Amino acid sequence: MAEQLPVTTASNQQYGQRLAQQRAQEAVPMGTPPTSVPSPVRQRPRTAPGSLTPLTAPTGRPNEPITAGANFGPGPTALGAGIPMMPSQGAMAVDELRQIAQIFPTDDLLDLLDTYGNEL
Repeated sequence: MAEQLPVTTASNQQYGQRLAQQRAQEAVPMGTPPTSVPSPVRQRPRTAPGSLTPLTAPTGRPNEPITAGANFGPGPTALGAGIPMMPSQGAMAVDELRQIAQIFPTDDLLDLLDTYGNEL
């Protein structure tokens, strides 16, 4: 059991309040305070004034699209940092037409792919 603190009362109280305070402390004795109290909130280090990058400074990530981290647009690896950017709808359509042309090679389809297939 934790060590108990002695009963202490405040001076200059109204008549009878000192005795009530003493009896309350005897009914529920106070234990010793803990040696260290953990902080419930982590304190972030403060940034010194003037140490932030100005808004007019050039970007520190020139190969990263502005939509990196957003739930739309290309991600951080879209501009050549490893994973290619998602193909456009036109490029996906051309790929599908190439697959169809392998199975059903018609002159019109092959002409279409020759004309527009390399533009997307």
